[in-house]
Amino acid sequence: MRLAQVQGNVIATVKDPGLDTRKLLIIQPQSPTGKNVGSPLIAVDAVGVGAGERVFFVRGREASFPFLPDKVPTDACIVGRVDTVQVTREQGARAQKVR
Repeated sequence: MRLAQVQGNVIATVKDPGLDTRKLLIIQPQSPTGKNVGSPLIAVDAVGVGAGERVFFVRGREASFPFLPDKVPTDACIVGRVDTVQVTREQGARAQKVR
């Protein structure tokens, strides 16, 4: 799982039927210290979050698991809302070096 901040909504009037009734959000991946990492991406919302919220998400095949038995064609899914993140000074320095 990775951390991100929700940047906004994606409205699509034409999409795969597996995405009907699913909310699509633009998320910006972040390091544990809150620095932006990489490019924004689109994720399917499985928990009901909104713009400005900090979330954690999964990528790959596991991204469709929250919707089983429905077949949802996604490779990124928001699976939780973040309340707090505690990073020690050592962990913060390591996270900034890795990313």
